[in-house]
Amino acid sequence: MNPHPNILVIMTDQQKATASHLWGSSFCITPNLARLAEEGVLYDHAITPHPLCQPARVSVWTGRYAHSTGSRRNETPMAPSANHAFKLWKEAGYRCGLIGKNHCFAEESDFNLFDVWCEIGHVGLPADSSTKGMEWVRPLDGINAAHALRRSMTPQNPRFGYAISDHLPLDDHSTGLVAAQTAAFLEQQGDEPFALWVSFPDPHEPWVCPRSYFEEMEDQVQLPPWRPGEFSDGTAPERNQVLYDMLGARNEEIDELRGLLAAYYGMVHFLDDGVGQILDALERTGLREKTIVVFCSDHGDFVGEHRMQCKGGVFYDALVRVPLIISWPGQIPQGQRDDSMVNLVDIVPTLFHLQGMEIPRSFQGDPLPTATNTPPRDAAFSEYGSGGPLFHLADLAELPEPHGRRTLIQTLRWREAEGRRKMVRTRDWKYVHDSMGYLDELYDLVADPWELRNVAADPANAHVLADLRLRLADWSINTEDSPPVPLPEERYYHLV
Repeated sequence: MNPHPNILVIMTDQQKATASHLWGSSFCITPNLARLAEEGVLYDHAITPHPLCQPARVSVWTGRYAHSTGSRRNETPMAPSANHAFKLWKEAGYRCGLIGKNHCFAEESDFNLFDVWCEIGHVGLPADSSTKGMEWVRPLDGINAAHALRRSMTPQNPRFGYAISDHLPLDDHSTGLVAAQTAAFLEQQGDEPFALWVSFPDPHEPWVCPRSYFEEMEDQVQLPPWRPGEFSDGTAPERNQVLYDMLGARNEEIDELRGLLAAYYGMVHFLDDGVGQILDALERTGLREKTIVVFCSDHGDFVGEHRMQCKGGVFYDALVRVPLIISWPGQIPQGQRDDSMVNLVDIVPTLFHLQGMEIPRSFQGDPLPTATNTPPRDAAFSEYGSGGPLFHLADLAELPEPHGRRTLIQTLRWREAEGRRKMVRTRDWKYVHDSMGYLDELYDLVADPWELRNVAADPANAHVLADLRLRLADWSINTEDSPPVPLPEERYYHLV
């Protein structure tokens, strides 16, 4: 085994697992993700530790859950004291890089760990568009032009909007740019081992799709099933009702929702081509067999499920179930599907295990099964909230109508911080506990895979609730907020 394999983690933003045929889509075919899966292990049931950008990203790189990292909101970046992967890779002699979206690191000491830093976000280059370690492979004027529409598009209705870009080079859009920049990085890389975070900003909103990809999907998208009365019959928690009142598509907006889906899935197709470009560069440069490649997303998007789009502080699979593939040809199994319950906090412990690096006790994730000899797991967890006051329907009623994206943004920080709810998911069931008084949720994922009926109140499910509540309590206790207490020295464990 190569003692110093390269690390390449490809992360997309807000891509739900079922946005690909590999996890169940009947119409969004992703051949390059399939190619990567054929060279490694695909995880059917990967769960994000937190369905919000920054908390999820901090959890990935620390291998810790959000209630332990302290990053529970989009305004709480990586803590200065955090023991994260790039600190440890840098200490091990790796060349570290970021290409794409950051939304994780904020400390100068963390920036200094990166030899390459080429950042771009959802609406284009940051105010300080300077790079570190390499220049952008495309002219800045072209990059700015390709992102102008993201900053100026007119929404189709108060709840959402999308746009189609025309006559602009694909390599100037963020997806094309990040893929081309990554290929250039690989072509310039020598024998020094590297740890590279390739962070695509898409398919997160603003939803702007090049016309060729939009037209490819326009006649193929299919709306998911909905249930009339889902948010008005008293079975949904008030928080879910609030989100639906802001994001839920009205009947007259259904055609516009189809257009949004075409834009979103078109962006996924664009991403898939970008992954192919990166895999081609790895093979062309002779780095493929020396490089562990991970593909994942930080969290998902409704994309029409429950008549909504975007995201919020709820735990439907559209938001918490994410794609996950790991590949290292010749070193881990190839063409395998693993159906155990895993979490994004398991990614870095897996990489450290495969690299032969010590896994710190601060990590709460475990090496992934199938890719390693770790036993499979039958439950995964997620969480949301910081213990703040609840946002009620009465609070929403105080705001001017129509309640759409403007209201979503206006209430965002309040809702991101409200409460502290936690989720446990097995292959067959999902349970969400709300410690601050909203209804608990229970979904039978076998009988109701779209999670349209909360069956927590059904007495027939009492035994399921008891089991899942115990699992959730055990997980909460085993991942307490404080850092791990130092253990006794090794000699105290050898008493004979």
